[in-house]
Amino acid sequence: MLVMVVADAILDPIDFLALQSIRKSLDDIPGSDYFSSWDFTSDPCGFSGVYCDGDRVVALNLGDPRAGSPGLMGRIDPAIGKLSALAEFTVVPGRIMGHLPHTLSDLTSLMFLAVSRNYITGEIPAGLGMLRRLRTLDLSFNQLSGSIPSSIGTLPALSNLILCHNRLTGGIPPFYSPTLTRLDLKHNQLSGWLPAKGLPSSIQYLSVSMNRLWGPVDRVLTRLNQANYIDLSMNRFSGEIPGVLFTFPITTLQLQRNQLTGDVRPETGQVTIPMVDLSFNRFSGDISPAFSTVQILYLNNNRFSGQVPGSIVDRILSANIEILYLQHNFLTGIEINPTVEIPLSTSLCLQYNCMVLPVETPCPLKSGKQKTRPTQQCGQWKG
Repeated sequence: MLVMVVADAILDPIDFLALQSIRKSLDDIPGSDYFSSWDFTSDPCGFSGVYCDGDRVVALNLGDPRAGSPGLMGRIDPAIGKLSALAEFTVVPGRIMGHLPHTLSDLTSLMFLAVSRNYITGEIPAGLGMLRRLRTLDLSFNQLSGSIPSSIGTLPALSNLILCHNRLTGGIPPFYSPTLTRLDLKHNQLSGWLPAKGLPSSIQYLSVSMNRLWGPVDRVLTRLNQANYIDLSMNRFSGEIPGVLFTFPITTLQLQRNQLTGDVRPETGQVTIPMVDLSFNRFSGDISPAFSTVQILYLNNNRFSGQVPGSIVDRILSANIEILYLQHNFLTGIEINPTVEIPLSTSLCLQYNCMVLPVETPCPLKSGKQKTRPTQQCGQWKG
């Protein structure tokens, strides 16, 4: 955060008038006293959330929580664009409504822009693509609509783009910043394919969950060799997933509730990802023994067949697996002694497969009451 105050400097008149306009368009939510220090008979560089370098405002944190503000209400005045030296602009969660001013595109020094958890409506101004120094853009948890401007994808220094929990539609544009590490677009209404060559390999956090995206993902996933968090869940993605994916430094992999198909063959002897969710897809074939080292593993509601690997059974009995959901597949067996006790720290569900359950374990209510898949279905299923 930029905190620079130079004594005896007189604030630039344009910045002074801009702050006055911004103040007039906003008020404290009852219980907030953020604006109590905004007395324009004194130096504005001493106001809460205002930081200056010489005679210019370089950072504006509206509703700075350190000033005891639970939030602000009103609108963001277009005069914000007059603060031409501004490098950082943030707004705390509150009840700010209306559109984002198009004058934000005039802030060519801006590096950090975060206006989240308010009630901002309208479209994302395409002019934000003119902010060539912008590193972080966070407009999450608002009511923004329309598409993601393609100009955002051209920002050369962009590191963090957080647009989750809005009402955005259209496709995901390609991104060209070689420093993009966080891309969070979940909980929107985006559609179309993931841009195969438009997601840089620098991405470490990717979430596009709960959209309307579709198409294959194998080429995209193969590129993300620096990712530690991938969530493509609750879309309509199809096709196979690459085995090399399981060699990446991922800590959470969520691909559930799509239309993904094919065998799942990790290109590694042991999958070191702590949490893997492949549930509610159309994966088939045997379950790889490489998954025995996963602590939380959801493979339920697929078309897996064959025996559960012995290495996975060993990990269950040694209490090294926290959750293993295998229900609603076509598995034909698991070698567990019926007299053995499953560790209390392990949640195991095996029901609705093509085998007689060797042990009774509590399953989620949504798994249904049937313990075994009908014989006719098992006879017809060829894997």
